Amino acid sequence: MPEPAQIVSFCRFLRSEGFTAGVSETLDSLVAAPLAPADSLKHALRSELCSSKEEWLRFDELFEEFWNGATPRKRPTDRHRPSKEGPSTWALAGNNGNSLPPADEEYKQASGASLFERLRKADFSEVPPAGQELLEHMAQRLMRRASFRLSRRLQISETGRRVDLRRTIRQSLGRGGDPMELRHKGKRPLPASLVILIDVSGSMSLYSFFFLRFAHALQKSFKRASTFVFSTSLVEITGALRGEHLPDAMKMLSQKPLGWTGGTRIGQSLRELNQRYSQRVLTRDTLFLILSDGWDTGEPELLAAELAAIKLRVKKLIWLNPLLGMNDYQPDTRGMAAALPYIDVFAPAHSLDSLLDLEKHLTRQLPR
Repeated sequence: MPEPAQIVSFCRFLRSEGFTAGVSETLDSLVAAPLAPADSLKHALRSELCSSKEEWLRFDELFEEFWNGATPRKRPTDRHRPSKEGPSTWALAGNNGNSLPPADEEYKQASGASLFERLRKADFSEVPPAGQELLEHMAQRLMRRASFRLSRRLQISETGRRVDLRRTIRQSLGRGGDPMELRHKGKRPLPASLVILIDVSGSMSLYSFFFLRFAHALQKSFKRASTFVFSTSLVEITGALRGEHLPDAMKMLSQKPLGWTGGTRIGQSLRELNQRYSQRVLTRDTLFLILSDGWDTGEPELLAAELAAIKLRVKKLIWLNPLLGMNDYQPDTRGMAAALPYIDVFAPAHSLDSLLDLEKHLTRQLPR
């Protein structure tokens, strides 16, 4: 039975040959391959990876070339294929697919299910190239689900505290007397708002992409949400993340001077937020979220003063730090030490699982 990394490489090989199989088909293949009998692997993969008659007819030849080292015949697509002299994009085509790049060795023995579990827990900065594409697709799917659950929780929290029995019965008369919807009375609590600050400085470059994906999902859950990025200064990106498709948002962000991979001045960025945006985005029902490693080149006194001002105006202040996922990490840098007294929730943000854990911190603060 082939290893998961070999299945991923085979899917990449097919894409290099013009197949349309994408990440979704790759995930389906990883699930289907362990379930198929040894002599039926080809048929199982063909059913998952072929989407046209042409692909179906070419599959046998490409399967034999990749898995059994058959000599490739001259094909029209050959001119588009990578040179065999350089690094192969499918990496496992040589040696009958039995060799693995050193960086991917830890994934060699993982089954489809265990590979997903490992990727969920893996530090974003340590995922090898063979796992990056799968991780990004997993992040999109899981964050979408978390966003949906959070949206449902917000809708429930917006109802009044007491059931209005008279209005409920009147409403049910049109449905044969079945009380399909409960009507409530009493003052409705205002749903929480969300403010997100994402550190895009150099020390955060391995995490920023996933944080932006995370913010994109969170904005869909909150009717009132504002997102900012910062390094040496603050830039609002709420509008860019409102689109349905994240690639469009990323393209828009790439055209903005956001200070990618620059230095970090957290205190100065928070001062900009307090001076320019606080009246609009900071209220007593605001959940204030910072995603940063806390490395600040500015004065810690400024960071502490600005956080203290924010703390007075918001419901909860949450700081997610990717370094907190390291066993020996201690928040003893000047910036992080200055910030800790004002933080209500201090949690890791180094992996997909740790980001998804934020859902429980947010729902605990919603009105019931």
